[in-house]
Amino acid sequence: MAGPGWGPPRLDGFILTERLGSGTYATVYKAYAKKDTREVVAIKCVAKKSLNKASVENLLTEIEILKGIRHPHIVQLKDFQWDSDNIYLIMEFCAGGDLSRFIHTRRILPEKVARVFMQQLASALQFLHERNISHLDLKPQNILLSSLEKPHLKLADFGFAQHMSPWDEKHVLRGSPLYMAPEMVCQRQYDARVDLWSVGVILYEALFGQPPFASRSFAELEEKIRSNRVIEDFFAHPWVDLEHVPSGESLARATALVVQAVKKDQDGDAAAALSLYCKALDFFVPALHYEVDAQRKEAIKAKVGQYVSRAEELKAIVSSSNQALLRQGTSARDLLREMARDKPRLLAALDVASAAMAKEEEAGGEQDALDLYQHGLGELLVLLAAEPPGRRRELLHAEVQNLMARAEYLKEQVKMRESRWAAESLDKEGLSESVRSSCTLQ
Repeated sequence: MAGPGWGPPRLDGFILTERLGSGTYATVYKAYAKKDTREVVAIKCVAKKSLNKASVENLLTEIEILKGIRHPHIVQLKDFQWDSDNIYLIMEFCAGGDLSRFIHTRRILPEKVARVFMQQLASALQFLHERNISHLDLKPQNILLSSLEKPHLKLADFGFAQHMSPWDEKHVLRGSPLYMAPEMVCQRQYDARVDLWSVGVILYEALFGQPPFASRSFAELEEKIRSNRVIEDFFAHPWVDLEHVPSGESLARATALVVQAVKKDQDGDAAAALSLYCKALDFFVPALHYEVDAQRKEAIKAKVGQYVSRAEELKAIVSSSNQALLRQGTSARDLLREMARDKPRLLAALDVASAAMAKEEEAGGEQDALDLYQHGLGELLVLLAAEPPGRRRELLHAEVQNLMARAEYLKEQVKMRESRWAAESLDKEGLSESVRSSCTLQ
């Protein structure tokens, strides 16, 4: 076998070509299967002579973990072999390189791209954690891209991965310092949640082009990341939105919501029907991305077109009804304002609510209107709690209920607008503008 300075090693059944990268004890090569398929793979070559006891254990754990899992966002271990000099891990080939290179060649990533990547990474990580597996070396260099044209993340390099229950604690320092959680760096004692800290650092780097705690020494790094803040509930966070990750369940969930929408529509409840149609469309988007059969995809698109048309009609009905309700409440609102002349704070809060209603009338003013509603309601709820019984309290209570209903409705519309990454991905399906307009209150 040729030495490391003389080109790639030889392996039965494969032709090893260019070197893709190298680490402490492994070198990765691009390779072709000699079979008729000429399948392209990546082969990780580990020199036996470079292995100590700990690295042997790491390698065996990596093989054992990857052999037992299949996930669209985790790099696949196809096979492994060995000879007198090396151990070979035959992996899925990812033509897009790693996330570190992807970020640095673009300087920073747009938020909508970072969000899709985070959703994919969260999907892989949740899959691992459900099986009590922690990666423990999450960093952009260990996240590969399937291609540059349509990149999908593939979590790779499980050399430091461990079987860990959520309550397990470890003390062995693992991973790369820039991406290590505080408890690992500062206390040398940690559990499975350290992966989530690394995800946060990766997200920061994607959005800003560099890690948040770049340091010249380990001591400087330790000082920078000391913090007592609790990590948020990452998997349930609406920005990650794992609920709408494309899967085999997306179409069934969309269909179930449509059934409810049709029922509400038949019952004459236009607002509820519109809300359900829009929630269904949120699942039809990933269903279209998940579907690979062209005929079935066209059938889904045809159905979506029908639901979009009905949503447009319902939106007009609901918008008209809401404006009528606002007009009906004008006299009560004027009376409340008259009765609040001796309450400057109440008058100011009512002014904020009026500003919210005016902003709601403007095209594209939903988010500004919602912010004003929430600010006004915060004040009005405090004032309502202190208001003694009487006619003014009754009017104030009715006004608060009315404003809360408006705010909740707008919040739903804004949430749909903020899911623009999904709607934009439908541009290629020719439905983006219809979906966006149907699910946004004008």
